[in-house]
Amino acid sequence: MIHEYWQRVWKLAGGWPAALAITILWYGLLQGVNWFCFEVVVAPGAIAKDLAAHLLLGAFFYAMARGAGWFFASIAILLTLLHCGNAAKVAILGGPVMPDDFWALPNLLMLLHGWPLAMTVACGAIGAVILLGMPNPRKKRALIAASLIACGVTALIRWPAAIIMTMDNTLGNSVWDQRGNFEQRGILIHLTQETARFLARTGRPPTRAEVEAAASLLNAKKIRPGNGVQQTKMRAPQRNVHIIVLESFWDPMQLVNAGLSDDPLDSRFRALWQAAGRPQTLSPVFGGYTANAEFEALCGFPVVDDAVFFEGRLRQNAPCLPRHLAESGYATIASHPNIAAFWNRIHAYRRMGFQRYLSQDDFVQDDMNREFLSDVSLYRQVLERFQPLQENNIPVMNYILTFFGHLDYPLGPGRPRMITAESAEPMVEEYANVVYYKSRELMDFIEILQQVDPEGLIVIFGDHLPFLGNNFGGYAESGLLATERGDFTGAMFKTLTATPLIIINGTAGPLSTGDLAMYRLPDLILTLLHDDRPSIMALSRTPPGVNIRPLPGMQFVAYGDDGVATCRGSDNEAAWCGDVARWLGALETLSRDIYSGQTYLLGTAEQGEICRAL
Repeated sequence: MIHEYWQRVWKLAGGWPAALAITILWYGLLQGVNWFCFEVVVAPGAIAKDLAAHLLLGAFFYAMARGAGWFFASIAILLTLLHCGNAAKVAILGGPVMPDDFWALPNLLMLLHGWPLAMTVACGAIGAVILLGMPNPRKKRALIAASLIACGVTALIRWPAAIIMTMDNTLGNSVWDQRGNFEQRGILIHLTQETARFLARTGRPPTRAEVEAAASLLNAKKIRPGNGVQQTKMRAPQRNVHIIVLESFWDPMQLVNAGLSDDPLDSRFRALWQAAGRPQTLSPVFGGYTANAEFEALCGFPVVDDAVFFEGRLRQNAPCLPRHLAESGYATIASHPNIAAFWNRIHAYRRMGFQRYLSQDDFVQDDMNREFLSDVSLYRQVLERFQPLQENNIPVMNYILTFFGHLDYPLGPGRPRMITAESAEPMVEEYANVVYYKSRELMDFIEILQQVDPEGLIVIFGDHLPFLGNNFGGYAESGLLATERGDFTGAMFKTLTATPLIIINGTAGPLSTGDLAMYRLPDLILTLLHDDRPSIMALSRTPPGVNIRPLPGMQFVAYGDDGVATCRGSDNEAAWCGDVARWLGALETLSRDIYSGQTYLLGTAEQGEICRAL
């Protein structure tokens, strides 16, 4: 009865005009929702072309649909997912949805539990059924529409470079301001343009000649894993290496307008950090994508794309820090009490050379902050596994990635709030209380670790800054960041990436390293271990006192105490920006060769081809 009534109304409305009118109305509704909930919307000058793209999509859907109900359900579901998902990402991470994000969807589902997970899976399943069931293959117009869509997809796959050139010249492109790109294009055009760029980027691996040219520019020689292993094994006993990566760890006292009631950082941490000169490590990411920070800190190459390196770019075994140390007799162990497969860590850790990976199922979940194991429990259980190896004189690379401190900063029942804040962003107070407990549990662990392993090398740093409200809300409130990335100064880009760094060099105490780009950490670790074997981690060395921090589409260079300059591809940039671009281009070429190419630099091209064939 209802279906018949709907069909009658649809016929009276005229079919095609009604379908396009519904597309316009739903588009307008989503624009309003996104502005109200996230303060994210396309620029006024882009609305006409964005709406035209939506009308074209609506026309294709209506041409293929079995009926009015199928059309409305399918177009509503697809547009809602695209618009709201994109607005949420812009508000939280500062950038729009990109093609690589679709690879990360399984990982996002792993973050959900209970009824949110059930609802998400149910909505996704219903949406998939509707979208797949919507086309009517018996209609001639449906076949024509499907054929046109297939032709468009084929062109995108076969000629992405030509499409990129045409769209960039027509619509423009800012390689460092993706939010600005979205606002000037709209979500459908933006995804089409960036999908073409993604397809062009994932093309052939670098040739031997390209690798040799890049190696020549960096004065790099061929590196053969295993060189000098026997000589290094004779240096027993070797110092243990403890790398502690703290989830979303940062100094909240920088929020000068937040009205914090007390300093959340433990006084022992602040004193230790101050003794080292308050060094910072410059992360490739903000608010998430921890895997990219891990890759840099373990392999020594910068991540330059807005994509998860572990997911699609680390495709083969590589001589990263874990494998390099394992070749000289170290036991290499990674500990992270999250779901094992998150960010493809099972394969990524193995490919980097970890011999053992302890994940969620390997830890007793005995002290929880909602679904996150507390740091104090994690540290205790890691220490229980480390001590037998130490007693047997087996050198250990002990890599710990904490889980507590993850968004949305919950505290367990045994951790009452100790800090209050006057900030307009509720997450500022929630985060400050997380730091209160994280810093104290960390320092308790460090004191124990120094007692049981006084000569151990301890490296501590935050993976990225925390999310503190939509559009950098908590940071903007204190003047640290602008609300939009396109308005950032060079100093703001440094703030966006800088987290505390402490390196304790055994009994010598904390090192005064100055600020370091995160990809420089593994080479420094090898230097402190007096390990002079050839390594890929040395390829990214920069002049002393200079930090080149590549970010998607741009680079900023920090030098001296406060000097910061940016290279954003504009015409009036300093000449040395060209040198930075050539240096970075050479590193990217070698990175693609080592991690997903023919491994010419490692002298193992034939083995690499055999492995891929298998």
